[in-house]
Amino acid sequence: MNSDLISQVASAYSFLENLNPRVVPLGEGLIHETLLISSGENRWVLQGFNESVFRYPERIDFNLSLLSSHAENQNSALPYLLPLPLLNKEGKGLTAISGKKYRLFSFVKGKTLQQIERIQEAYKAAQAYGEFASWAKAITGKSMQETIPDFHRLDLRFEKLKEVALKKTELTPEESDILQFYLSQVPLIKWYVDQLAHLPLRVTHNDTKINNLIFSEDLSKVEALIDLDTLMGGFLMYDFGDLVRTVACSLPETSIQWEGIQLHPEIFEELLKGYWEGVKDFASIEEARSLLFGGEIMTLIMGLRFFTDHLQGNIYYRVSYPEQNFDRAKNQMIFLQSQQKNRPSLRDVWTKVTGLDF
Repeated sequence: MNSDLISQVASAYSFLENLNPRVVPLGEGLIHETLLISSGENRWVLQGFNESVFRYPERIDFNLSLLSSHAENQNSALPYLLPLPLLNKEGKGLTAISGKKYRLFSFVKGKTLQQIERIQEAYKAAQAYGEFASWAKAITGKSMQETIPDFHRLDLRFEKLKEVALKKTELTPEESDILQFYLSQVPLIKWYVDQLAHLPLRVTHNDTKINNLIFSEDLSKVEALIDLDTLMGGFLMYDFGDLVRTVACSLPETSIQWEGIQLHPEIFEELLKGYWEGVKDFASIEEARSLLFGGEIMTLIMGLRFFTDHLQGNIYYRVSYPEQNFDRAKNQMIFLQSQQKNRPSLRDVWTKVTGLDF
C-alpha cells in the first residue's frame, strides 16, 4: 500500500494523526478506489473518486453537505445510520491528494446482499428507502445539484437510442426485434413525460439496489444506507422503481436464462408495502399512482441504456464479453414485458396496499 497516501490522509484528518493506521483494499472497487483504514478497534472507509464516472465530485459534496446540515437540524433521526463524509482539518468533505479527490467515512459493521435471501428483506429494504424519502422531504429537490446530468430522463434516453440506431445500417434479425420493442414503448414514454409536470422533485437516492443497504448480521434490520453519490433531485417512482427492477425480478440483469426471467408479484407487494409505509404520510396522489409504473420506467431506462451502449460498441458499461450489453438489454426487455403483462394484478396490489383509488 502506498505509504505516501497513508501519511497524507493521516495528516489531513486530525483524528488520524499519530495513529499509524493500517490500510487494506476493501471490496471489489468497481467504481471508486475503496480502502479500509484501521487503528485498534477504530475503522474508517477511504474512497478515491473515479472522476471518469462521477465527473462532478464537488456537486456530490455539495449535496451531502445539505444532507449533513439537515441531519444536524432534525429532531427525529433515521432508524439506521447514514454515513456521510467526515470533515478534514479544513472543514471539507473532499480531500485532494496527489491530484485525486478522497473522502473518509466511518465504517459500518454488517452484511450486504446482492439478492434477497428471504422475502422479508424486500420489505425491510423498501421501508428503509421510504423512510429516507420521508426524512429528507424538507429538503427541496431543486436545491440539490445534478451529480449525473439527466440520469433518469427516460425521454432523453429514448431519443438517444433513436439517434444511435439511425446510424446503424446493418442489424441482425434479433437486434432489429429488440430495437422495435424499445421503439414501441412510446405510450409509456408519453406517460412519463406527462408526469414531469405533476410530480414534485424530491430528494431521492436514485440507485436503490439491495447492496446499497447494510443489514445487521442476522438480516433482521437495516443498519445503514450507503452509496449516496447519485443523491439528487428526483421522483419517488425512481427509487421505488429501481427496487422493483432489481429485487422483484426472478434473475439478475446479467442473466441469460431467458425463460426464467419474470416478475415476482409477491415481492412487488412486499416492496410496495415497505416503501408506502415510509412515504404515505406525505406523498401526493399523483406520486402514489406513479409508483405503480416505477418498475416499468426504470426497467425501460436501463434497457434503453444497455441497448444504446451495445450499438455504440460498449463505450460506457463494463462488459466481460462483447455481447453482454445486448444480453442485458434483452434481459430488461423480457422483464419489462412481464411487468406489463401483470399490470392488472399489480394495480389490484397497489389498491390493496395504498387504500386509494387509481
